[in-house]
Amino acid sequence: MSYSIAEAARRSGLSIDTLRYYERIKLVEPPARDAAGRRAYTDEDLGWLGFLTKLRLTGMPIKRMREYASLRHHGAASAGRRKAILVDQRKSVADRIAELQTCLAILDYKIDHYDQVERKVLGTGATMEGISA
Repeated sequence: MSYSIAEAARRSGLSIDTLRYYERIKLVEPPARDAAGRRAYTDEDLGWLGFLTKLRLTGMPIKRMREYASLRHHGAASAGRRKAILVDQRKSVADRIAELQTCLAILDYKIDHYDQVERKVLGTGATMEGISA
């Protein structure tokens, strides 16, 4: 199965400009071309784009993504380094999650506090939002 650049963009959630940019900076290999010379993306290409999207969502810098992309062409010989990159990124994501969980706990605490304030002010279980509606 092959996909035009517009279809690859739609399926991957990336823009056409981003697909071209990723090709230009060597995050993706130039896709095959159809008889008319247009890019023809494969399911494998879309899988790789999906993985790159997840790496970006983790906050991985483009430079590190480029290193990873380059290493994958070396096959099993580069597995150790690729794993190390992913382990490092996983730690970064876990640290960020812990930080966000702390922020969530603070928000929950403050929301609870305001629930108590509302109950005291109103003298009932009603909320301020319910009264203003």
